[in-house]
Amino acid sequence: LSSCRAFVFDAYGTLFDVGSAVARLRDSVGDEADRLSALWRQKQLEYTWLRGLMGEFADFWTVTGDALDYAMDQIGKNDPILRAKLMETYLSLDTFPEVVSTLQTLKDQGHKLAILSNGARHMLISAAKSSGILSLFDQILCVDELKTYKPHPDVYQLAVDKLEVEPGEISFQSSNGWDIAGAGHFGFRTAWINRALNPAERLSHVPDVVLGGLDELLPLVSQNTKD
Repeated sequence: LSSCRAFVFDAYGTLFDVGSAVARLRDSVGDEADRLSALWRQKQLEYTWLRGLMGEFADFWTVTGDALDYAMDQIGKNDPILRAKLMETYLSLDTFPEVVSTLQTLKDQGHKLAILSNGARHMLISAAKSSGILSLFDQILCVDELKTYKPHPDVYQLAVDKLEVEPGEISFQSSNGWDIAGAGHFGFRTAWINRALNPAERLSHVPDVVLGGLDELLPLVSQNTKD
């Protein structure tokens, strides 16, 4: 990754801890909190893939709400006030502990930084602003204009076009193995942030590196000189 000129990050699960949404309201959710959190995330991802295949786009805020409705129905929780509170948390998710310092170091070294996410723009900006990392990014790239979702190649092309670098000059970081496979297939260098120690996906692309956290990226990166 030492030759990469730009570092592009997936947002949800990579920078932002999606589990923190339910965790903040664990007492209100009750004993099914962990199940609700897992179902919500599972359906959120599934609905992006299915909508992409069907050519029936809805933005990530809508998808996130639909996924939450499914998950709450599955655990038998009908609570509109709790639903509204859970959705609100998605606008200010916690970052993982090493995120801010890692991004700041990369920025100080003169690298181009961007978020490339399925998230709706207002969601990404809100979460990045609330965690104090918005100013560290050169670009916040989302799928709203494309009206399709990762892992479609057109989404990864956004980073090439907006950052004005070649695919092989981009290091792409994601905690999602399927996203890493899509990015690698497109031509990015890839760093799989495997905090959960999950097994490798059985897909065509193998990550260039597998890391336990974003901070493990820093020893692999050479410092650029700012203009």
